[in-house]
Parts: sequence; structure tokens; C-alpha cells
Amino acid sequence: MVPGGRSGRPRTVPDPYPLLVPDPIEPDQTPVPIDTTRLTTEQVADIATQRAVQVPTRRATSEAMEQLLFQPVPVLDQGFVRVVDYMGDDHAIVQAARVSYGAGTRTVRSDAGLIDYLMRHQHTSPFEMCELKLHVKLPVFVARQWIRHRTASVNEYSGRYSEIADTFYDPAPDAIGRQSATNRQGSTGAVSAEVADAARTRWREDADCAYQHYRDLLDAGDEAVAREVARIGLPLSHYTEWYWKVDLHNLLRFLELRMDRHAQHEIRAYATAIGSIVAAWVPATWASFTAHRLDALRISGRARTVISAALEGQPLALGEAGLSTGEARELREALGLEPDA
Repeated sequence: MVPGGRSGRPRTVPDPYPLLVPDPIEPDQTPVPIDTTRLTTEQVADIATQRAVQVPTRRATSEAMEQLLFQPVPVLDQGFVRVVDYMGDDHAIVQAARVSYGAGTRTVRSDAGLIDYLMRHQHTSPFEMCELKLHVKLPVFVARQWIRHRTASVNEYSGRYSEIADTFYDPAPDAIGRQSATNRQGSTGAVSAEVADAARTRWREDADCAYQHYRDLLDAGDEAVAREVARIGLPLSHYTEWYWKVDLHNLLRFLELRMDRHAQHEIRAYATAIGSIVAAWVPATWASFTAHRLDALRISGRARTVISAALEGQPLALGEAGLSTGEARELREALGLEPDA
């Protein structure tokens, strides 16, 4: 019981919260891959120095994140994601939701139940109490999609201040898809091996030529072109780097969109790598997020009418319920049904 409002009557707080998660919640045991070969010699030395430091602290820490701290998780052919810093853990979310002062006597199971309750009912503010700062190396065209998520702080490597490295994305053959006939901004299936090989050869030649021109402009002595201008001929496949800091609520939104099967392969690869980090960092939150967001299905009122009718033994044609061709197709796909002939 807690003090009441204007009436003075005490209010009853639901305790425990409805629990729909497994007990106990354990971190994902799948090891997050590490690949230091994607770093420069200087970066490897810096990371070794940082990881050698032992600092006592009273702040909340995650053992899994302490193991991952500063280590590069490989993505694509030459990219990576690195945890630079983090704040909070599953308990920090619970603490913010309850506005409590310490660990209290709550159990892991009880905490997981509250997190699940918050996730199910879209109470998002407590998740904003956790933050993650990443160092990411990624192709420019991926960065241009990523930057659409505007609820984060970003600082990118400067091509005006520093020279750009000769590092370009070379996609695997099975990552080169055919243009989708139903989605103007997507692909479907892989092109033939011959087409993929020809495309990769052209992209490599273009990248080599563009970078050589870039170097020629920079190395022209007294007539050298400024770095800020010389770079304009480089293709979207060249790798850039940035620091990206985001709270957990907005990070989960990013993952929900970019881990979706409709997302482009390359940005989905980064989202999947970050997802493995989040799963290790906040396992109770990840379990709830997976159940209620990542693997969940959002449907329209029209689609609900169709499903309700089917459950009551009165099948209703999708067209009769007012579903468009696209919505009907997506509903059938989401439910694992065969497409209409």
C-alpha cells in the first residue's frame, strides 16, 4: 500500500507484476564474435591499454559488457561494432520504474516480470535510463540509412580533417539481390553467379580508380586539392567510422526496424551484431523485446476482423474485409500461409 491521492485513501500497487517471462532470466550464452584483425595496429594497442585498466566503481555494471568493452565485433567484410561505454542494466530500468533508492529485496524473477509488463504496455521512459555508446565502422551507404534514426548522438570521422583510407565494401555474391517486383526499395533472392561476379569486378575497378584519383589530387604538391573537395569522387561503398550514443528505448526501435527481414542486408547485419550485444547486456529486456516486438505481429483492424472470423469458423475473404492486395499478401506472409494463386 502507498499513500493515497486527494481522497487520502491508500492505493494498491499490483505486486508482483504479471509475469510472462521465463525464470530465471540468463544472459544469452551464444558468444559474441571478436575480430581484432579489422583494427589498425594503433587501435589494437589502444584497446589493450584500455582493457588493462581496473577501476573500482559503485555504478551498475554488466559482467558480459565488461568482457565486450572496447572489443570489435566483426560485421560485413571489413566493418565492426565496438562497445565504448554503457550505462545501466536491467535493474536500472526496474529502479527507474519503481523510483527506488537501491537494490531492495526484489528478485530477478520479479524484476523480469516488471520489465515484461513495461514492454507489453509500451511504458518506454524507464528504458531510456540505459545508454550505449558504440564505435562503428560501416560503408557510407549504410551510414546514410542509419542516420535516419535521429534520436541519437553521432560524431563521424572527418574527411576534411583527415585523409580517407583505401577501404571499400566488397559484398559477398549471395548478398547481391535482384530488384523486387513488389517493393521498389528492396531486393529479392540473389542474382546469378555470373552477374554477381561481373558486378563485383566493376565495383572493385570503380573503387580503385576513384581512390587513385583521390590520391592524385592530394599528392599534387603545391597544387594539391583540399581534402574536403578531393573526396567528392569517392563511391558510397567506402568505409567511414563514427561514435553513436543512444538510449535503450530508441536503440530497441532501431533494432526492431533494422533487424526486420525487409531491411537491407547490410544494415541488418549491423543491427544483428548490435542485437547480440544488447542480449548480453540486458537479458530480461531482450527476452521481452523479442517476444513483444521483434517476433510480434502488428495488424490492422481489418486484418483483425479476418482473423476473428476465421477463429469463429466463419472464414472471410481478405478482399471482403477491405484489405489491399499488399496488406493481404503481407498478412499471409506473417501468418506463414501460402500466397494466393
